[in-house]
Amino acid sequence: MGACCAKKAPSDTKLTDISAVNGETDSKTGNSNNKSKGRYTKDPTSLATPEPQPAAPAVSYKSSLRALYDYDARADDDLSFKKGDLLYLLDDSDSDWWFAKHANPNYSNTKVEGYVPRNYVAKEDSLESYDWFMGALSRKESERLLLTPGNETGCFLIRESETSPGNYVLSVRDYEDVKGDTVKHYKIRNMDNNRGYYIAARRVMSSLPELINHYSGQSDGLCRQLTKPCPKSKPVISLNKDAWEIPRESLEFAKKLGAGQFGEVWRGKWNKTTDVAIKTLKPGTMSKDAFLEEANIMKQCKHDKLVRLYAVCTDVEPIYIVTELMSKGSLLDFLRDDDGQNLKFQQLVDIAAQIASGMAFLEEKKLIHRDLAARNVLVGDNNIAKVADFGLARVIEDDEYNPKHGTKFPIKWTAPEAALYGRFTIKSDVWSYGILLVEIVTHGQVPYPGMQNREVLEQVERGYRQPKPSRCPDSMYEMMLKCWDKKAANRPTFEYLFNFFDDYFISTEPNYKDPDE
Repeated sequence: MGACCAKKAPSDTKLTDISAVNGETDSKTGNSNNKSKGRYTKDPTSLATPEPQPAAPAVSYKSSLRALYDYDARADDDLSFKKGDLLYLLDDSDSDWWFAKHANPNYSNTKVEGYVPRNYVAKEDSLESYDWFMGALSRKESERLLLTPGNETGCFLIRESETSPGNYVLSVRDYEDVKGDTVKHYKIRNMDNNRGYYIAARRVMSSLPELINHYSGQSDGLCRQLTKPCPKSKPVISLNKDAWEIPRESLEFAKKLGAGQFGEVWRGKWNKTTDVAIKTLKPGTMSKDAFLEEANIMKQCKHDKLVRLYAVCTDVEPIYIVTELMSKGSLLDFLRDDDGQNLKFQQLVDIAAQIASGMAFLEEKKLIHRDLAARNVLVGDNNIAKVADFGLARVIEDDEYNPKHGTKFPIKWTAPEAALYGRFTIKSDVWSYGILLVEIVTHGQVPYPGMQNREVLEQVERGYRQPKPSRCPDSMYEMMLKCWDKKAANRPTFEYLFNFFDDYFISTEPNYKDPDE
């Protein structure tokens, strides 16, 4: 594929081009698609009226797809398309990349069929194909999306109910004189056998699109009349169907973003098409075999709060690690710069919840991070936080990365049983998460200020714990102390930590008011 490796179209697919046969009508827009271009061109030398020809046989396809976003092909066997295009699904045997064909190949791109990212398309007329449907989105995530700067009052989305399977929730951006911008949530009831949907029992609609049309014309009891669907962020996808071990010449280095103990991080491009982050590891940092073993595990970790690993270059040193690019860099740098310094406590708690969500996924998969800290969390647009570099600490071979004698080992973030005896578990990650909470609430201050590593290790083993940071509510500090319980088994799970911070202003601090307000 492109510079990497080639993909082949499924051999059992039989195609017939019907783009010039009896123009179709787009079911969403009502526009005629009878624009025959390309290979079906009338012979200009023919003067006679042609004999009527039988209709071309229909394409053998599994279903129709609607494009949710624009996509520009990244490699030779990908298919470009525009948001709203109608495609035919030909092969869905791969969970991430489907083989599809343009239903109406009538614009400048002459390529008719190829691979498309699964999460960039939806089955035609499914709920997923509508701009306003967000699927399994949490209440907190819906609020983050709707309150994004630039969204207007009345902006809305529909998501699946978290507490009532089979039902839905309408979330709407509102404004109140006291609270300012806020989000209101309305339960959408689903009648038996999907016979109708309603928010108020007096007004039953036959479908969710009909419900949206109704409340777009009038508020009818809602806080606001619905205006525009909340914009969807493009989902993260792999570089292409087969990319993993990629040639170095497919990467371009554009800007150095930072340097650490074990290498550098660069902004770059893959295949001249895709923005990526490239981490270069110093020679001797880790063995190729050990790294590939860990990287193959990391590749399987697909979660919206984990930085996606795209590909690697391991043919020679230095090893390259290619990941998704996060626009605002490390959480540590972000917290210390102007944007981070201006974050309200509610936004800091939201970042803590996002990190716990990513770690809860690793916990469920029985994986360990080993180096959880603000420097290993990355931040993107709209303050999206994702955990990075999970698992890499295990395969570092540098003698200085030694808990007892090395100067590079992160003693201040490490649980005592891990630092003293090498017992790394998900519970030692929970300890590190407690230290990360200190970094978050202090906007990036170094833990244990004024103390050296050896002193920290000795004092913590004797029972010393960091005092409560200023402006940190008691409830948050109490959770930090639970993370630092001497007995690892007594520390909370990441699932518990996620629920605690995700619902923080509902169940724990409902009356919290930021000191700066």
